[in-house]
Amino acid sequence: MMKRTIVALSLLSIFTVLAAPAVRAQSDEELVEAEWEKRVNQRQPPEAIMDAIGLKAGMVIGEVGAGTGRIAVWLARRVGPQGKVFANDIDAEALDRLWARAKRLKFVNVETVLGKSDDPLLPRDALDIAFMINVYHHLEKPLAILVSLRPSLKPGGVLAIVERDPAKSEYKAEATPREDMVRRLNDAGYEIVRIETFLTEDNIYIARPKR
Repeated sequence: MMKRTIVALSLLSIFTVLAAPAVRAQSDEELVEAEWEKRVNQRQPPEAIMDAIGLKAGMVIGEVGAGTGRIAVWLARRVGPQGKVFANDIDAEALDRLWARAKRLKFVNVETVLGKSDDPLLPRDALDIAFMINVYHHLEKPLAILVSLRPSLKPGGVLAIVERDPAKSEYKAEATPREDMVRRLNDAGYEIVRIETFLTEDNIYIARPKR
């Protein structure tokens, strides 16, 4: 009787393992990226940044240089099913990973947009907010990108840029002086609405097209 019970339990255990849904193991690369995202999110708390730029449920936001979606998934959660996130990048592989991530998290309000170095190709008159974070200093043609974003904004829409300030951070190569950012925004046809300085290493520039 004891042997039959053991065999029955063993068969039950095998069946349970086979019937259980497969759990996708994270690769070493994904684990490293997750740890990096955790550290960056401590420096740039997504909720605080979304509050600062005025992102609300139902809004449409376009993120330039969204990469694999560190912030895009937070944006998608904030705007909700009635809102929309256009996630742009020039790296098709990164956008594929972003799309898979959004799908895994069941965000149906995310659309990826493969852009160009001088134009993110975001839809016209569609955005309440155009957004960049940790991207501006990487842009090959920053002035062209800023100019090309203006037609994508709805009337009353704003551009929000989160960028390291060399006066606040030791990472000078990944930062833009405040006066340079203000001047570049002016050259691109924007006026500053306000500059938020509460982040430890970054400033948040909020601007709108000049009237």
